Order: sequence, then structure tokens, then C-alpha cells
Amino acid sequence: MSTAALNSPRDISALGQDDSASPGFGRDKTSAAPGPSNDSPMAKPGSAPRDRRGPLRPKALVSTRSRLRGDSVAQVFRAADIAGLAALTWALCDRANPMGVWMSPVGAVAPFFAGAVLLIYGLGATHAYGFRARESLIQHLITVTGAFAITGAALLAILGIARAPDFLLQDLAEWFGVGMAITYGLHIAWWLTVRGLRRSGRLTPNIVIVGATRNAERIIKNALERRDVAVLGVFDDRRGRAPEQIAGVPVLGDTSDLVGHRIMPFVDRVVITVTSSAQARIRTIAAQLHGLPNDVTLLMDIGEGGGPQSALSRMADMPLAQLAGRRQDPDRASAKRLQDLVFSLLGLIVAAPIMALIALAIRLDSSGPIFFRQHRQGFNNEDIIVWKFRSMSHAPAEDRGVRQVSYDDDRITRVGRFIRRTSLDELPQIWNVLKGEMSLVGPRPHSPTMKTGAVESSRLVAEYAHRHRMKPGLTGWAAVNGSRGPVDTPESVRRRVALDIEYVERQSFWLDLYIMLMTLPCLIGDRQVAR
Repeated sequence: MSTAALNSPRDISALGQDDSASPGFGRDKTSAAPGPSNDSPMAKPGSAPRDRRGPLRPKALVSTRSRLRGDSVAQVFRAADIAGLAALTWALCDRANPMGVWMSPVGAVAPFFAGAVLLIYGLGATHAYGFRARESLIQHLITVTGAFAITGAALLAILGIARAPDFLLQDLAEWFGVGMAITYGLHIAWWLTVRGLRRSGRLTPNIVIVGATRNAERIIKNALERRDVAVLGVFDDRRGRAPEQIAGVPVLGDTSDLVGHRIMPFVDRVVITVTSSAQARIRTIAAQLHGLPNDVTLLMDIGEGGGPQSALSRMADMPLAQLAGRRQDPDRASAKRLQDLVFSLLGLIVAAPIMALIALAIRLDSSGPIFFRQHRQGFNNEDIIVWKFRSMSHAPAEDRGVRQVSYDDDRITRVGRFIRRTSLDELPQIWNVLKGEMSLVGPRPHSPTMKTGAVESSRLVAEYAHRHRMKPGLTGWAAVNGSRGPVDTPESVRRRVALDIEYVERQSFWLDLYIMLMTLPCLIGDRQVAR
């Protein structure tokens, strides 16, 4: 299959989010009560509400970690097509040859398998796995028909040269007809699936634009025509000069509003559309956005660029230059997710008896629920609910979210002291890993309003949000290097963030395996860190 077929701006887009409010939460360790809204007021008086919806915003926003990659979805469809054609080819060859497929002469089965290979190639060559946003079902089936036409012509040419017998031609005609029916059925299912995923927002990348410029208008109009990206809003560093909306998409504020805006966990990319000749202005904007975990790119309004790129990299047929954010490696992300699923399922089986005993001990030790939930920040600053065993007694509401745990904290129960010292209270987070909200290895999840002294921890380090460029983990590089428990001094915050960012940059299967193996010895040997 052609790579361009998957990466064309009109093909499936990779990435999706949910607007619904998060459920309530409990309190423990560095738990926090939800703070005030992160939205900032609009600069112009009398403007529309901050959460105005433009023509491109989906009904429900899907978090970036839940977004599906278009090329990955297309590969799944292609694999299903291959499996279906292989099963059909095997069944017909086995029926046509009494001795079975393995004992049949090569010349009796080779044309069928050659036809299957040619058909898969033809489907790729005709971009049948592109599923363009505005491609109707009839147009898609016409594309599939083109692939069959290519396959049929190639087979006839080969069989004509080889002077194939009539009975073989009849069997191939049967294979061709049944194969066409199966492939049509599969591709109708694929088209409906893609349509549903697009409507839910799981296959459409979300972007916000910085700069109420002509380039921004071009991007928005292009997106309205193609529907391959969703522009959620526009921000402008010169808000006083900006209009209320551009092509129907609302201007939501200035760059300072963008940094803390509630839609940012649902944004895949921030695109700066300021003309590239305004170097000083671009440097200022880039510095203001440096702390975001989201990808930040500059729209290059000079040059053409080359090579097939994703919809996000070819909006309005203009290339983008990445300024900030971590370059995504889809294969590595898929491998890490598979690693999480395999190891967490095995861990859940092994830990189930231990978790049952801990639950019983908590119930007998003190009043209150066995589990509690905490708001934490996940990938791209997404708000997630983290599960833990309750290890502390209830505290006054005003104590929540500001008081980090100390070594001899009087709130810790008897059972709680043991499960905290051994980190067994974290075991329920295996559920967060299975749900895809967390990973086995990654930066530990912090509370959005966690404080170090009287200052929010996130304000002590400019790169604090960079640790959220990866899912939070049950354990991590910082944990096995001595940075565990509360971060109660500015120096401890800076060290934790530095170790987390180092892991984000170095992450690999072998590093994850090393961290998992070192976690238990590090925890057992540590008697000083309050956890």
C-alpha cells in the first residue's frame, strides 16, 4: 500500500476527546480539591462566552491519549482484508484440489495466491485505505472497484501468457466474484466505522491557532472544506486588534489565556500563523508557549516542503516547522501500550490476593471507604481520576490539596503507614493503566494544585508541563533515582522535573524494564522518604 495513501491531508487523520466533567474525588498523599476554572476572560468587553463553539468543534472532545491514529486504523483494515482474502483463497484451493493445498501442484494454487497479493497491492495503489473525510460510500466503492479492475487485468495478462486451462479460469472467476463480494462487505463496514469515529472526534486532530492572520483564515477555510482537522479556537498575542471570530471560529483570548485554557488537554497541536518575517514576535510567542506539553508548530509561509505528510503537517498545503513538543513515534507508543497491557494483566493476577488482604485490613482498621480517588494531571495536562487504597483518615476540607504528607503525619492510619511505606497503596492504579490513563513506567502523576510551600509546584519550573508529554506511571525514573514522595522544596521540584524530562527523552523498552526491576529494591531500601 502506498504510504502517501495514509498520510495525505485528505486521508484518515490521526488523533480525538470528551467535554464531560470529571467525577468527584477523595483525598490522600498530595490530593487536591479542584481549583477555579482555568479560563481567562476575553479581552474585549461584551464578547461571547469563552467556550463558544465554532463550526469545526466536535460535539464531544476526546482526550489526545484516546485519539486513534489514521494510519494505524488503516493498517488494521488492511490486515483484516488480507486475512479475509487469505481464508477465501485457501478454502477454494483446498476444495478444488482433492489432495489439499499442501500436496497440490504449485501451478494449481499459485494463480489464486498471486491474485490475492495483486488485489491487496491494488487496494493500496488506488488509495482504498485513505477514507477521505468527504468521500461518500459510493465513491469509496468505486475506488475498490478500481483495485479489482487492476487485479483482473493483471491476472488475465498473466494467465493468457501462461495459456492457463479453462477449468483454472473458471475457478479463478469464482474466486474473483466471491472475493469482490467479501471485500465490498468489509469496506462498507470500514467506511461506516471511519464515519462513526470521525463523528465522535476520535479520528480528527484538534488544533488551536495563535495569530488572527490571513494564514489563520486560510487554514480554517481549508479545514471547513476538507474536514480533516478541527480548529477549536484562535488566540492572538495582540488581542486588542483581533476580531471576535475568523470564518466562524471564535477568538478565545490572548497567548496567556491559551496556556491555562481548559481545552488544552484536548489539543493535539498549537499552530502559530504569524508571518515568518516577524521574527521578534515569533520568538516572543514561542517563549510564552514553551511550557506547554502540546506540540507547537510554526506555519511556514515560504517554500513548499516535500514528501507525504499528515493532515496536521499539510494544512492549507503549507508545511509546518515544529518549535516545541516531543516528536511522536507511533511504533514506540504502540509497543509501550502493548507492554503496559501485558505486564499489568500479569501483575493484576499476581497482586489480586494481596489486594484482597489489604482491602480487608483497611476495612477492619478504620472507618471509611477502602478506595479513594484523586484528581491528577495526565498526558497533555489531561485531568484524570487516580485510584488508590485509602491510607489516611478524613481531614477538614480546607486541608485538602495544600498540605503534603510528612514523615510522621498524624492523618496516616496504622494499615496506611505500612501500605504507604511499601507503596502497596498504589496497586489499584493498575486499573488506570488498563484503561490507558496511565502507564506502568512514567512520571508520577501530581495534583493540578499541588503546592510546595505557599507556591504551586508547577510555577517553580518553566518546563514543569513537559513531564506531561507522556502518560504518568506507577513507577518511574525519578522514583528509582531517589525522588519519591512529596516535593516540599523548590530544589526537590526541580530535581523531580529534570529526572522526569530525562525519562521522556530516553524512554525505551529496556529502560522501562530496568526501572520496573529496580523499583522494588529501591522501595524496600528506603526508610526515610515519606510516602
